[in-house]
Amino acid sequence: MTTNTNERPYTDVVDRLRAVGLRPTRQRMALAKLLFDSGDRHLTAEQLHDEAMAGGVRVSLATIYNALHQFTDAGLMCEVVVDSGRSYFDTNTSDHHHFYNETTGQLRDIPGDQISVTSLPEPPDGMSIDRVDVIVRVR
Repeated sequence: MTTNTNERPYTDVVDRLRAVGLRPTRQRMALAKLLFDSGDRHLTAEQLHDEAMAGGVRVSLATIYNALHQFTDAGLMCEVVVDSGRSYFDTNTSDHHHFYNETTGQLRDIPGDQISVTSLPEPPDGMSIDRVDVIVRVR
């Protein structure tokens, strides 16, 4: 039997949350739908909060932050820290890097194969390198 997503618009979101061990609460489902139904996105918590409120989803900014960190910890998205006071949450979890426009605050993807890191330092004892994130700052 094929599921008609027009009749059950949250089916994909519920499946995605359950697949990573997150309980599909009403707020998580609403936020996940905003995040993942529009292709790859880069959003701050404040931007997602504004979208949620505009869409009739009554949720606090603290809940937004909690959900974003839960989604990140579960591997559904990545956090991109562009400076000490500004983080974006990226729905694209593939190997890639970013352009960050310091004037507009816009973050754009750079495919992973377009940047080559030829040398890395040895990690501290007992640690291994998990990944390398490159942010190219533009104006």
